[in-house]
Amino acid sequence: MNEIDNIERHGQDDASRAREHVHGHAPVLTGCPWHDVNEMLQSVGLRPTRQRMALGWLLFGKGDRHLTAEMLYEEATLAKVPVSLATVYNTLNQLTEAGLLRQVSVDGTKTYFDTNVTSHHHFYLESNHELVDIPDQNLMLQQVPEVPEGYEISRIDMVVRLRKKR
Repeated sequence: MNEIDNIERHGQDDASRAREHVHGHAPVLTGCPWHDVNEMLQSVGLRPTRQRMALGWLLFGKGDRHLTAEMLYEEATLAKVPVSLATVYNTLNQLTEAGLLRQVSVDGTKTYFDTNVTSHHHFYLESNHELVDIPDQNLMLQQVPEVPEGYEISRIDMVVRLRKKR
């Protein structure tokens, strides 16, 4: 197994461990979004507050998604969930730290939160500012750079930018 495979597998293992073992048990998911969000939060030691539950339901109730804080805030507003943009940011950061979300930065100006925390890469569609999963799991980086003394690679994020042909 090469170093890149190890990094990608290790990153996936970290996310699984965070979800399943931080609070001592794996979440028991039933397919009911409200129940599953409650289980996910408790499994990583987060209290299922009304706001976390509502935002979690919006995030995780629709399958794998890529959202910015502003997009989630807009969805919450339309769903009549009384939260501030600051609460949305705080909740997204807490869920990311707990391993329930993956943060993906594009250009250092836009941050997306991905509900799929497994090791995978993304296309960024420049025309409509959309982040989508790259379906090919065989995509490989052939060599990683030399890492400075005292550091290790925690994760590799590849974002391939796409624009329409001219």
